[in-house]
Amino acid sequence: MNVLGHFVTITRHRHKVMAHCFRCGIPLQGMMHDLSKYSPTEFFTGCRYYIGTRSPNEGERADKGYSMSWMHHKGRNRHHFEYWTDVSAETKRYVPIRMPYRYLIEMVCDRIAASKVYKGAAYTDASALEYFLNGHGRHEMHPETARELQELLTMLRDRGEKETFAYIRGQMKTRKKEH
Repeated sequence: MNVLGHFVTITRHRHKVMAHCFRCGIPLQGMMHDLSKYSPTEFFTGCRYYIGTRSPNEGERADKGYSMSWMHHKGRNRHHFEYWTDVSAETKRYVPIRMPYRYLIEMVCDRIAASKVYKGAAYTDASALEYFLNGHGRHEMHPETARELQELLTMLRDRGEKETFAYIRGQMKTRKKEH
């Protein structure tokens, strides 16, 4: 159990997300970001499987075949695309729902911060896009959510944080009804 290591890592991550959310115009979401990670269900699992270079949920999943911590987390945090699924009235199967813009932006901030924390000095503005393109999630997201996320992460790679966050702030003002 690495209580201190896990606490420091999730707190560093939260503070980075918070700073990014402030820069994007969603300060309240930044302050509320990932508070469930301090709940017993998520925190103690994080301490048990902590290694500092990847999510402890991956360790729990490797050990048990599933991650109770992840299921708890994704069900309480709207910045995860997995939260945005529902049963289709037509097919009676789970389908992805388009994420409201403010949660998409929090997800962008989360992915940037996670890349910074886990990659350390190897982080570049391309890191979050590379993770997205190499991951399985884009095929499970609503197509519009995936498209918008890829556009923003590509902008980050090509133009940097300052310009990307300024663009997002402008979008937040014009897309108020999507929040």
